[in-house]
Amino acid sequence: MDHGQRELSPESTAADGAGALADPPAVEATGIIKRYGPTVALNGARITVRRGETHALVGRNGAGKSTLVSVLTGLQAPDGGTVTFDGQPAPRLTDRDAWRRRVACVYQKSTIIPTLTVAENLFLNRHDGNRGRLISWNGVRRRAQDLASSWSLDVDPRTPASDLSVEQRQFVEIARALSFGARLIILDEPTAQLDAAAISRLFDRIRGLQEQGVTFLFISHHLQEVYDICDMVTVFRDAQHVISGPVAELPRTELVAAMTGEAAAGSRARRAGRVDTSVPAALTVTGLDDGHAYRDVTFQVGAGEVVGLAGATASGRTEVAETVVGLRAAGSGAVEIAGNRPRPGSVPAALTAGAGFVPQDRHHQGLVAGMSIADNTTLSVPAKLGSHGFISRRRRDRLAKDMIRNLAIKTQDPELPVSSLSGGNQQKVVLARALADDPRLLVLINPTAGVDVRSKEFLLDKIEETADGGAGVLIASDELDDLRMCDRVLVMFQGRVTTEIPCGWHDHDLVAAMEGVELDA
Repeated sequence: MDHGQRELSPESTAADGAGALADPPAVEATGIIKRYGPTVALNGARITVRRGETHALVGRNGAGKSTLVSVLTGLQAPDGGTVTFDGQPAPRLTDRDAWRRRVACVYQKSTIIPTLTVAENLFLNRHDGNRGRLISWNGVRRRAQDLASSWSLDVDPRTPASDLSVEQRQFVEIARALSFGARLIILDEPTAQLDAAAISRLFDRIRGLQEQGVTFLFISHHLQEVYDICDMVTVFRDAQHVISGPVAELPRTELVAAMTGEAAAGSRARRAGRVDTSVPAALTVTGLDDGHAYRDVTFQVGAGEVVGLAGATASGRTEVAETVVGLRAAGSGAVEIAGNRPRPGSVPAALTAGAGFVPQDRHHQGLVAGMSIADNTTLSVPAKLGSHGFISRRRRDRLAKDMIRNLAIKTQDPELPVSSLSGGNQQKVVLARALADDPRLLVLINPTAGVDVRSKEFLLDKIEETADGGAGVLIASDELDDLRMCDRVLVMFQGRVTTEIPCGWHDHDLVAAMEGVELDA
């Protein structure tokens, strides 16, 4: 089946039939191009959202969804293409009030100010004043109460925002957007921090607001939610529009295939992984539970084995990996590294137990930008550089040069600041440091994020080489290329390990498990 750019039948795109189709769309973006240097974030992308519908925008990480949202909300100007609201051209970027009257985005990270009341948040910088130009707090509260009544916001305007639940904060943000006059609301991962009951209430609220003429663009990693709440769906892949159509006409199998491009199992040859059972497992996780991000997680990584920990945003995969290496502490459960049980919540204890770690964000967690390449590669192994707290410059230089050569880090001088390197070479520095002490367990979170194709292949080859040398490897990622090399993949969904998939999987099967959907028979 061809999953190139196409549309499904347009006749069922609006609940009101042909009359609704005659109206201009709530928003229409066509031919959108956005570049960041050599990176093309959007390549002729398009989307049409009609009035009164809930329209899903889905795609893998890096597909261009966030960039499109920044264009649709006026935060960034496209390099090419057009955006219209209700048939009229989008406002100038400098006219923020005009943008607020047309569209608003409720982000996964709340923009509500917790130290202010609900009323103050609803009308921030729009307070009523009396004759002395002082704020009339009674007037602000009356306007807030009227707004709450109009849009069925069941929150006392006098309540401090810090007392609100995640669900209530979302409703306040929606009400604030509506108060500007916007009738197009973008919901960015709105269910990521909600439990099942709160998700149900959110969906009821969305349906109620739809009946009052509000249009939603719904962005979610959970495909089941697309079928639960959305009328239409648009899929982006590789910075381009792939397919649009009514949700009811798009089977789950076809939706997942559109997201993945129905790629084959991958160009990397399947590794002949051999688990060494004569030594303790590289990692044993038992009943790990933090009461929020993950619950009752149990698994094992053998010596010489590569295990993937896959999952979408808010699945808990990142938090579990960070707990293994001591960046977090679980409320209950145990972590054992190569037969040793390190102190929970201690990175030094995990490293001493035999772990090496490549964190999720190399800029904030993996590198010290003002320090040299040599210092960054050797930060985690002071014992190899000297004794009694003194560092031998000669030892450091020798070790750094060995690591730079081993990881093929391209630099003219190890004393240059690490910030002078490209993204791929910076990631090599982080991996070099993780391998500096010959770890028994290597834990990596999104190890190839933001690197070029050549660096990605090199990093993955080095990770495979580490496993072939007898270390266990845990890769927490949602990037399919990272996971293809794994001997098996554990899929997490909403904080629990739900599926174990052996090597040789197809993209659509893994993505479906990560998104929490069952493919059609």
